[in-house]
Amino acid sequence: MPLPPSLSPEQRQAALEKAAAARRQRAEVKDKLKAGSMNLKEVLDLSDRDEVIGKLKALTVLESLPGLGKVRARRAMEELDISENRRLRGLGAKQRDALLKRFADR
Repeated sequence: MPLPPSLSPEQRQAALEKAAAARRQRAEVKDKLKAGSMNLKEVLDLSDRDEVIGKLKALTVLESLPGLGKVRARRAMEELDISENRRLRGLGAKQRDALLKRFADR
């Protein structure tokens, strides 16, 4: 297995800060979903424009919807024939439509 590239301390710090900012941004979106101040369509639209949000797993987003826990989210993904590992940016048009139709009220 190849070794990771050697980074200078400044490069490493910058990478750590960038990763932390991305985690904060994804957590903020999930919190807004859970609070109801953002809906699924808005998150999907945002994922088209924002690379950080596009890397969120679809399952994680569904788990953040109000009234939908881990079990119901997984069941919905299975019923819609969407892989649990699929990220928002990787969803196809039919998969997006199916999710929006299924969770139109959220």
